[in-house]
Amino acid sequence: MSQLLAIAVGGAVGSVLRFLMSGWVHSWAGRGFPYGTLTVNVIGSLLVGFLFVVLLERLTDDSLWRAGLLIGLLGGFTTFSTFSLETVNLIEAGELGKALVSVLVSVLVCVTAAWIGMRLGRQL
Repeated sequence: MSQLLAIAVGGAVGSVLRFLMSGWVHSWAGRGFPYGTLTVNVIGSLLVGFLFVVLLERLTDDSLWRAGLLIGLLGGFTTFSTFSLETVNLIEAGELGKALVSVLVSVLVCVTAAWIGMRLGRQL
């Protein structure tokens, strides 16, 4: 139960941070390109890699902190960070083919799914 609470609190904070960061970036760079989303995805990917190593390899294997920060905070900030971490883990495990397939399928399928969802939503 404490892990669920850590994830919930982290997710709430991460979502608010995503909203604030994205809004700030768009106010600075404009809305002609999804700069806000790109920014949170890059920052989230950097942080998930950093915190993954720090929490699991350097400091502690405390599942409460790992759940709250990696799943909650960064999951709320950006789900792209998890995708990035899993891809790097595949590459480091020598599974370059699987990493490439994951990247290609994830991007193509997710973008297509978003497009389909938008089309379905517009038909309502």
